[in-house]
Amino acid sequence: MTAREQLIAMTKANIAHVKADTIDPEPDLFRVPTTNYYAPDRWRREMEAVFKRLPLMLALTAEMRTAGDYKAMEAAGVPVLLTRGADGVVRGFYNICSHRASIIVEEGQGSARRFSCPYHAWTYDQEGALVGILSREDFGPVDTSCLGLVQLPVAERAGLIWAQLTPEPTVDIDTFLCGYDELLGQFHFEDWHLVSRRAIEGPNWKVAYDGYLDLYHLPILHKNTFGPNIPNRAFYDAWGPHQRVTGPNPKYLALEAVPEDEWDTDKLLGGVWTIFPHISIATFDAGGRGALISQLFPGADPDTSVTVQSYVLDHEPDTEELELAEKQADLLEYVVREEDYATGKRIQKAIKVGARPELLFGRNEGGGQRFHGWVDHILDTPTADLPSLFPPRP
Repeated sequence: MTAREQLIAMTKANIAHVKADTIDPEPDLFRVPTTNYYAPDRWRREMEAVFKRLPLMLALTAEMRTAGDYKAMEAAGVPVLLTRGADGVVRGFYNICSHRASIIVEEGQGSARRFSCPYHAWTYDQEGALVGILSREDFGPVDTSCLGLVQLPVAERAGLIWAQLTPEPTVDIDTFLCGYDELLGQFHFEDWHLVSRRAIEGPNWKVAYDGYLDLYHLPILHKNTFGPNIPNRAFYDAWGPHQRVTGPNPKYLALEAVPEDEWDTDKLLGGVWTIFPHISIATFDAGGRGALISQLFPGADPDTSVTVQSYVLDHEPDTEELELAEKQADLLEYVVREEDYATGKRIQKAIKVGARPELLFGRNEGGGQRFHGWVDHILDTPTADLPSLFPPRP
């Protein structure tokens, strides 16, 4: 089944549910031990087994389209440097000098042919090779071919860039994505434009991520912003651990009067597209067709996280469109910071009291059930067996 055929099938299922006023409930309730959200040993296992063994979506093609473009960042405590070489290929490295382990490039983006360490000026090219040693005749004999930057597995799919935070590949990107990138490819993110970026501090990464998979709370928690007229029901479609979350959409009923081959693909892409374990892509229309791409990273301890929000448009905006897009981004930052994460931080404190041993996910909260199930599966699976967890591409 092609990506478009999958979109049509999901839309037809949505229409059927709208007509019948139904959802697809899970077989039973799901319970998550509260200690999973704060126990240090559990958190350390998640950092090693989830965030350092799986590909993480670290950048957008829109951030580094051109040869020489780079992005330096910290992901789950790991300094990473992404570069696009003269051959157009994106590569990833530990952003750590081979000499004395200094961070080479400050966090941010730019364009450069060479990267010079600020400590002793050892210099590397776009492919990570060590090409310059200060006062080499004084330093002594070294084999520069063994002292390049440590390379990380990197892949670019659907206008998004993934990297693994350990040098030895554990699961191939195509195996990991389970065909989900074919659906994401319908957005054509490689042609989109970044218009806004901001970072928000939050609670434990799973407390934060639970909200991205949950429409149940929208008309309650967000009653004073965008939630009053949004149904609290959700439909979940999954490709391995990756999920699309949509709500009943009566506007789709009008499509029944139109031949399927005339259905506008762009209009079939609504909802929230999540990429395990830490990405949410939500679609909007302020300033034109846009999306909020949220990258959620664990913080320095179990109680904290940082979310990077990138608002993108499918075209280069004019002044008026840019203003509208920035206002939308301001609203979304407020909603997440002051409503979602403010609530999440209170939850983070409350669960540590020990009043309840478990948190409940209802039959209507299948997204959270599936997410926590996958976290447990990953933690329980040896590295050699990781690829076998993921279902084959359709």
